[in-house]
Amino acid sequence: MTTDHLHAHHGHPAPAGEPAHHHSGHHGHGGADSLNRTAFLATLHCMTGCAIGEIAGMVIGTSLGWSMWETVALAVVLAFITGFALTMRPLLKGGIAFVPALKIAFAADFVSVTVMEIVDNAVMMSIPHAMHAGPTTLLFWGSMAVALAVAVVVVFPINRWMIARGKGHAVVHAYH
Repeated sequence: MTTDHLHAHHGHPAPAGEPAHHHSGHHGHGGADSLNRTAFLATLHCMTGCAIGEIAGMVIGTSLGWSMWETVALAVVLAFITGFALTMRPLLKGGIAFVPALKIAFAADFVSVTVMEIVDNAVMMSIPHAMHAGPTTLLFWGSMAVALAVAVVVVFPINRWMIARGKGHAVVHAYH
């Protein structure tokens, strides 16, 4: 199904003869405030997906006593899975098949999730003892919060730049 066949607000097919419409307030028509808002929401969406997988991976890896690199690898894989899943959920619910929904999620989130993962893991690894502190310590959770906050600051302008050019998370907006 293409964007021309979907109602922008509900992900349902548009009635015959009625074109699907796009969110005019997301970017372009609403100016810089609208673009900033869309980029901020896309960044929060990315952070939510990344954080779910990242935290799960870090908790699992540190709890099992895995090495730093094993833990980071698990956290990154889970961050991509949860990040893409959050994007795909409304697409699948709206009737888009799995493979096309995965392609849309990839186009929408790959750059954002990749940068988020590079930055938050680099920050997490640079904080002494954070990777081995374990999920029952303030050091672990404080370090994770700092790492994700730094990643959000880095990813926001990237998302803004991509959305302004109709790329990144702007791709998925045509489907909801």
